[in-house]
Amino acid sequence: MLNSIKYFEEECISKFEKLEDEFMKDPTKLAEYVFGLTDELHKLGLEMIKESLEYMDMMLQKSALRREKWVIETHSKKQLTTSLGDVIFNKTLFCNRNTGESEYLLDRIMGLAPHQRITEDAEAKMLEEAVRTSYRRGGEEASLTTDVSKQTVKNKIHQLEFPQMKEPDEKKKVEYLYIDADEDHVSLQFREKKGDLPENENNRKNNCLITKLVYVYEGIEKESPKGKRHRLVNPYYFCGVHTGEENKKFWNEIYRYLDSHYDLGYVKKIYVNSDGGSWIKAGMKQIAGITHVLDEFHLEKYLTKLTSHMKDSREDAAEELRSAIRSKTKKDFEEIIDRLEGCLNEDTGLKRMENAREYILSNWSAAKLRLKHKDGVKGSSTEGHVSHVLSSRMSSRPMGWSKKGAEKMSKLRAYQLNGGNMLDLVRYQTKEYSKAAGAEYDVLSSSQIITSEKSRHGELGKYVESISHSLSLQNKKIVYFNSHIWGL
Repeated sequence: MLNSIKYFEEECISKFEKLEDEFMKDPTKLAEYVFGLTDELHKLGLEMIKESLEYMDMMLQKSALRREKWVIETHSKKQLTTSLGDVIFNKTLFCNRNTGESEYLLDRIMGLAPHQRITEDAEAKMLEEAVRTSYRRGGEEASLTTDVSKQTVKNKIHQLEFPQMKEPDEKKKVEYLYIDADEDHVSLQFREKKGDLPENENNRKNNCLITKLVYVYEGIEKESPKGKRHRLVNPYYFCGVHTGEENKKFWNEIYRYLDSHYDLGYVKKIYVNSDGGSWIKAGMKQIAGITHVLDEFHLEKYLTKLTSHMKDSREDAAEELRSAIRSKTKKDFEEIIDRLEGCLNEDTGLKRMENAREYILSNWSAAKLRLKHKDGVKGSSTEGHVSHVLSSRMSSRPMGWSKKGAEKMSKLRAYQLNGGNMLDLVRYQTKEYSKAAGAEYDVLSSSQIITSEKSRHGELGKYVESISHSLSLQNKKIVYFNSHIWGL
């Protein structure tokens, strides 16, 4: 770090003083002062990273431990794209004495995969932006000085694997649980490869894909005591494009969340607010004790279809239908519809009304529960959540997806909403590589070595601890890094 200190003393301090001097002459130039300081601190940061990497590589070159198994083969330059900017540094390629394999040992120690050019922090920044806006913007935000191509961003997202949800130490006890379920329709460019979209009899491509949203929560509360806005209590989101057998796995995942986070024996009711789609009803059959409630948006949508031709009397007719659903029979409901059909001036609305009649009758019990609003039934917010969680990123603007891209992005949206950390997600992708790369070696960190020594020497351990505290900063760095060399 000596060069960085020298750079700071010789370059940065004088520039800082000059910037401050200029600001003092003209206090209206605060923006220029801030920009100038930021630029110099940015350069200093990159210089420090470069020096740290080259210092570690130098220790590898000088290490007697390393010489037992590895010999120097050649030197080269490497460029790493970090969130701070590009860092170009010298590194060394080593050859194993026994196997003849060649490897950049510094890459192994840092956990970098072969040919990896983007660091974890840059990838995390990239995902944070891509999940909100676009692949292109994700590439632009990955690094302060370098744009990553949108194809690279796309590839990274397509390769994502997501960790299993963490289980709490203790299950919650609540009387009611709520599951809202709905879907968004996104446009496909292709499913698996370009040109594979089927065409219908009118030669139009079937490019629609359903992305599913399910979220579990404990109720609804006001955001503030006097406010009008409300929020869900402890929501947890699930997204995907699962079809067929995958839909069963999707709902099994939802059940595992319910079972691991809540004492289901204590729960009085689990309500599902939805439009009654087939994939939702199939999922409800997998979870015992679920009660379906028709969501208000779709109920009102179909009531409008039944009454739109009534003009000024429309609301009176709709209220009559609501009353029949709430407290009367299907026969009473159908008699009202027959009377409303008699008010049609043309036959074009008959099909619309018949579809609406069939929809409400097929969801009769769920519609009754919605209108009665008893026993813990809450209003649903599925349409707003679909817009916020899925549509705002995936379908509100003209864009095309592949099936894999839509699946990964929808899951990434859910991961973010559930409070997932993007850096943790990036590191989850690399853990299998790291394990494989060091599988035949027992690599210990410096803290593990010190703990081991304290345990091994018993009473003498306190001297090991005392020594570790008295080491100079420079020597400590050597000890820390040598602990990784010992595992090579």
